[in-house]
Amino acid sequence: MRYLLDTHVLLWLLGDAERVPEPVRADLADPGVTLLVSAASALEVATKQRLGRLDVGDLVDVWARRVAEIGGTELPVGADHALLAGRLGWDHRDPFDRLLVAQAVVENATLVTVDARVRAYGRAAVLTW
Repeated sequence: MRYLLDTHVLLWLLGDAERVPEPVRADLADPGVTLLVSAASALEVATKQRLGRLDVGDLVDVWARRVAEIGGTELPVGADHALLAGRLGWDHRDPFDRLLVAQAVVENATLVTVDARVRAYGRAAVLTW
């Protein structure tokens, strides 16, 4: 199984893991699971921190180490992801969400999110609670 973390789920796992139900955390921690963390999430976090819309302490400076601590594998944004994100027939303007959905589709991964707008897009497999 391959899981791609939505940015808010990633932040919860890194800073407030109890917000993610125990059964979901157990699934994500399974050694047989590939846990993907998108470069789009890194961009989103750094951008929102710079704009003063998100306080994540020193997370941007220690990103790779923190991703590794939760067993995550960094997923770069490729042209195939970007092209699909731009072409999605989905009226959703958030470029970060569009990239995550496109990456989930291209990488055949289940997107882990509680975002109702993302869940409503039927083309990507979604794990929610």
